[in-house]
Amino acid sequence: MTELAYAAGPTNRPLLTDTIGQNLAATVAAHGDREALVAVHQDIRWTYNEFARRVADLAKGMLGAGLVTGDRVGLWSPNYAEWTLLQFATAEIGVILVNVNPSYRTHELAYAINQSECRWIVAAPEFKTSDYRSMVASVRDQCSQLERAVFFWDDDWNELCGGSDTISDADLDACRAKLACDDPINIQYTSGTTGFPKGATLTHKNILNNGHNVTSGQNITHEDRLCIPVPFYHCFGMVMGNLGCTSTGATMVIPGDAFDPVAVLTAVEKERCTALYGVPTMFIAELALPNFDDFDLTSLRTGVMAGSLCPEDAMIACVEKMHMVDVTNCYGMTETSPVSCQTMIGDTIEHQTQTVGVAHPHVEVRIADPLTGETLQRGEHGEFCTRGYSVMKGYWNDDEKTAGAIDADGWMHTGDIAVMFDDGYVNIVGRIKDLVIRGGENIYPREVEEFLLGHPDIRDVQVIGVPDAKYGEEVMACVIPADGVDVTLDDIKAFCQGKIAHFKVPRYLSIVTEFPMTVTGKIRKIQMRDEAVAALGLGDFVADA
Repeated sequence: MTELAYAAGPTNRPLLTDTIGQNLAATVAAHGDREALVAVHQDIRWTYNEFARRVADLAKGMLGAGLVTGDRVGLWSPNYAEWTLLQFATAEIGVILVNVNPSYRTHELAYAINQSECRWIVAAPEFKTSDYRSMVASVRDQCSQLERAVFFWDDDWNELCGGSDTISDADLDACRAKLACDDPINIQYTSGTTGFPKGATLTHKNILNNGHNVTSGQNITHEDRLCIPVPFYHCFGMVMGNLGCTSTGATMVIPGDAFDPVAVLTAVEKERCTALYGVPTMFIAELALPNFDDFDLTSLRTGVMAGSLCPEDAMIACVEKMHMVDVTNCYGMTETSPVSCQTMIGDTIEHQTQTVGVAHPHVEVRIADPLTGETLQRGEHGEFCTRGYSVMKGYWNDDEKTAGAIDADGWMHTGDIAVMFDDGYVNIVGRIKDLVIRGGENIYPREVEEFLLGHPDIRDVQVIGVPDAKYGEEVMACVIPADGVDVTLDDIKAFCQGKIAHFKVPRYLSIVTEFPMTVTGKIRKIQMRDEAVAALGLGDFVADA
């Protein structure tokens, strides 16, 4: 009899029951003289002792300015050392940090502030073409509960960082003592591709343990130096990166305010980083640098790829050319703090490139029938569900959507289609909403994508479903051709002939130079579908559906 598609991660090492502040204090006591943070682009270098002092001063400054435990403070900025100070200072006093995507415009900013009821917004003054000062000013009249806007490096910010004449160390200790690991400490807004973003509410226990377990899965210790080019506003940066480091005593190395492949490799070389994070497109961009061979990356040993499965050739290049022999692959979502599965050191290249690993410590995973909720057999496709300490507290101020995501038994329903193999490793096939149903036949886009990647003239491909009057949906291939070649629909159909089922063969073809992506490296298929519907004039079919 086939085994059920259920697995539980190891529980031999107990979960951390500290608050983030308590955990940081323990790390400072053990590794105070070691470097906690290096911001290469800011020429900043802090030991754990200095980092902790700055965090405490900022925490006292905020208490002295009137913030209390449970208040919400928005943070709108790319990656700076100051981001991490605010991340840890809010955690010290139980103020809930609300991460605001640096790409947000005024409409999205106002929504996040109002939905989470932020008392303050702390922001960078500007970034690239974004004038955060003017955008904050333009929404003030829409955000009645917003009392204060503070911008990095202004007098306001410097004053807060200086502490408070009215708040003593004893007052800060008293505030810390009232906090518990199950208290909410962070709100992160999901992408909102199907409506308004939802605020995933995460606790100390959620994110501290997840960051610690991710770095433990790479054998990272206080002797390691982790390069973090992924955005802090997302779990990849602030949880897997920052908290992963502080919970082990490793060094956070920030190569730049936003991703730049040259800055990343320069930081790795200059700071002798032993670990590197990124989504596959980041690693591909680094490997493609014309002067890649000029960088000394021999200090690298491990790291994480996440966001999507990595192409096999890129994974092999990371191992052989970047020396990341212990690189791991992770899978998760914001609502699960984020990681639920991770590959293990020593895994085969097949496991690294064709799966997202096994269940994380203290986490249960299963593959469920999307309609009945019953656990399927291993080898069957269904919805990936997970349960354990990592599941969010809920969506902020939205019991209805919380109940729709977390069932009565505590299982988080991710909306991802997955399969669990006999050895317990999991592969993510796609999103339930991305499933193409043509004439009653279920088509998993990733299966077709992997097949089409075998075409010698196709460099990359994404498969989507577009509306069709006869079959309900038809298959469309969005192709990035190899350099210097042309790809036609007839070419693709000929390649598919007799090799995959006829209903999986693309009816439509779009030649593109890039795919729309989120900043965390996930393809925005809903945007691709909308653009295809408009380009093909299929809007009437959508309206009739």
